[in-house]
Amino acid sequence: MLSDGSVAHVRPIVPDDAEGLHQFHSRQSAESIYLRFFAPIPRLSDNDVRRFTHVDYDDRVALVMTVREDIVGIGRYDRLSAGSTTAEVAFNVADAYQGRGVGSVLLEHLAAIGREGGVRRFVADVLPQNRKMIGVFADAGFEVTHEFDDGVIAVSFAIEPTERAAAVRLSREHRAEAVSMRRVLTPETVAIIGVSREPGSIGRALWRHVREHGYTGAVYAVNPRAEEIDGEPVYGSIEEVPGPIDLAIIAVRADMVSDLVRRCAQAGVPSAVVVSAGFAEDGPEGRERQEELLLTARAYGMRVLGPNSFGLINNDPGVRLNASLSPRVPPPGSLGLFAQSGALGIAVLASAERRGLGLSTFASAGNRVDISGNDLMQYWIDDEATHAVGLYLESMGNPRKFTRIARQLSSVKPVIVVKSAAGVQGEPPPGHRVRMTRERPEAFAEMLRQSGVIRVENTHQLFDVAQLVVHQPLPRGLRVAVVTNSDALGALTADACHSWDLQVAHGPVALPSTASAAEFSEALAAALADEEVDSLVACFIPPVITGDSQVVTAVEEAVRGQGKPCVATFLGMRGVSPGGDLPTYPMPEDAVRALAAATRYAEWRGREQGERVRPSNVNRRQAHNIIETVLAREPEGRGLTQEEATELLAAYGIVLWPSRQVASREEAEAAATELGLPVIVKATSQEVRHQPNRSWVRTDVRSATGAGTAYERVRAAIEPLGLEEVAVQSMAPDGVTVVIGSSEDPLFGPVVSFGIAGISTDLLGDVAHRFPPLTDLDVAEMVADVRAAPILSGYRGSPAADLDGLYDLLARVSVLADEHPEIAALRLNPVMAHEHGVAVLGARVHVAPGPQRADRGRRALST
Repeated sequence: MLSDGSVAHVRPIVPDDAEGLHQFHSRQSAESIYLRFFAPIPRLSDNDVRRFTHVDYDDRVALVMTVREDIVGIGRYDRLSAGSTTAEVAFNVADAYQGRGVGSVLLEHLAAIGREGGVRRFVADVLPQNRKMIGVFADAGFEVTHEFDDGVIAVSFAIEPTERAAAVRLSREHRAEAVSMRRVLTPETVAIIGVSREPGSIGRALWRHVREHGYTGAVYAVNPRAEEIDGEPVYGSIEEVPGPIDLAIIAVRADMVSDLVRRCAQAGVPSAVVVSAGFAEDGPEGRERQEELLLTARAYGMRVLGPNSFGLINNDPGVRLNASLSPRVPPPGSLGLFAQSGALGIAVLASAERRGLGLSTFASAGNRVDISGNDLMQYWIDDEATHAVGLYLESMGNPRKFTRIARQLSSVKPVIVVKSAAGVQGEPPPGHRVRMTRERPEAFAEMLRQSGVIRVENTHQLFDVAQLVVHQPLPRGLRVAVVTNSDALGALTADACHSWDLQVAHGPVALPSTASAAEFSEALAAALADEEVDSLVACFIPPVITGDSQVVTAVEEAVRGQGKPCVATFLGMRGVSPGGDLPTYPMPEDAVRALAAATRYAEWRGREQGERVRPSNVNRRQAHNIIETVLAREPEGRGLTQEEATELLAAYGIVLWPSRQVASREEAEAAATELGLPVIVKATSQEVRHQPNRSWVRTDVRSATGAGTAYERVRAAIEPLGLEEVAVQSMAPDGVTVVIGSSEDPLFGPVVSFGIAGISTDLLGDVAHRFPPLTDLDVAEMVADVRAAPILSGYRGSPAADLDGLYDLLARVSVLADEHPEIAALRLNPVMAHEHGVAVLGARVHVAPGPQRADRGRRALST
């Protein structure tokens, strides 16, 4: 995604690019040619073109960026000598695309490729007047040095990833994707393709909805078999429409869509909404059509919402676009709403309208071939009209990207998520292209929690929370006041507060059923004035004397401007009071559940988010070499030997305590002497290591002779089971045994886990999960989240474990897993957490060819 929101394609250069390279050069200005080659070169020689297009992708690497198959940018590096860790880098950007971030994108990709190939530093010679290229290097976030020599500026910088470089990359990605969505959501001209004379057709409905909602731009109808509809001209093709078109809305047969998208792109249309069905949700033929649609959109640089989309809505008074299948639209408001399901679109919009919840923008992704919830979240981060966001997700194509974008959005606006079970543990919804996960549902819940979003179970709860966070301030704490006119209702409300871990600090105050509106107001004012109160729950059954409307008005007036949120229950009412901003619920449990969700979110948002963990003394090259050596010999992957695992872990500062496999009494005695007493003698087979029978482990062995005896006893215990592996290891200090692991999941990427060893982990599943990259706060919370965590803090007088040492170990595992996708599985077990540190006593590591992660640390659209 370029900085202007347009889409370009980055790929390796190939010999067939020779003619395209000639054409690219012929379009360049004399100044651009001189700045690139330091000389006027009207035409590249055939030898130059051959040298540029024939590279080995190791010592010489070149990328091209294309838009609609035309080359608009070239980036390359050449090692200074074969195998050198320094390479000369150069770029050439088409005049028409300068200033759009082409050079920055190419630099990011070349740096990532270079790091994978062992390059450590880029150098370049730049003419002093080439300020744009100097700016590309200077703004990339690397530590750049400059030297002026013989009329040129010699630029040099290490390409190892830095925190600043990562921040620059993510900031550019955010801005580009937000601009891209702004182009989709705020078009000045719309063409509806497939408008029919039939009143009940989808195209005709879209035409009617756009016009009746008061769209402020120009709208055109396209249909080759009609000349006029509703008194407006109809154009036979997109090419016949006068003037530029910003957004095409396509409602035709599925087999016609890809060709129409191609023609729209050729006509200069940057974005399309495809409401047509009949794609991947419709069997193998439909899947082929969907793949063709994606490839067409990518090749021509178009953004596509859909297919099988319900459409989009923008309630901005300057736009007023209802390009959806819903004839009715909620009023303008500040809730941004995203739904994947087209079928649920109309129900979601109708529910928002019934509750009096106003929308800023709405989009339905349908089969999500291109535009996803991640794209909309990028837009909502900066959208001043949107104060809260609701997401109904049926599947998730890029959880790693979702996590970091949702975290950024949640830090400034509430994000409420409904996530169905389909597509996470079971089969994805029809038409959705997702990778299946091997993780348990708890891991997905942890991912949402780590992202800072408010997870709810259904759309009713989504709107319950939305009407609170949109119209009321966030709670400052857990303390709640309860005011009601029924003792029973007060008790019910208080119980609900306790069940959701809220503290009833005021009341329940129960007024008589004969209370007047003034008495209601007085009780509410007293509750809100209490400094020990952070939020208010007002619950009323129909009073005997005072009318319902009077009570509603009294509550609204009492809470307005107090800075404390209020939720209210008036039996039978749900939504936001007409013309007001008081969220009402039919039952106290609904009100309290929404208040508790807002309170937990406010706690998350109000705390420090922590700093990204970056352990010291890390040797990435050593780890990379170990993994590459193993995979070169075993392309399918395998488990590492103890020596290989020890060396790999040591590259990331993780010390694996040495152990010795022994096959006789004499070897056991020698190993004990070599390692140092006391030692432990144990069976190493996974079949028995976690079983409660202690006959296959002997601890605190304090002599070489004792080690020999222990070996014989352990061997005698396991031989009847057909086992024979026995090891001797130094005895670690007493402490708490924990298990730390990571696995490379097809959907989530690296998943780090932590648990207390034994029954709590193996039987009760008391395991915490997090998704790298982690902050120091993520690591600390990961340890605290397991229910058995108090054992680490000195349970019943036992010494407390060194938590800082444990946090450091978890951080190192997370970074190792994040930086090396080839580590398919890693398990440190046992790990002894004691008062003076941590001792890693066992490790199993399996490596395999690295998967294609959806979010690999360089800018790319998901496919």
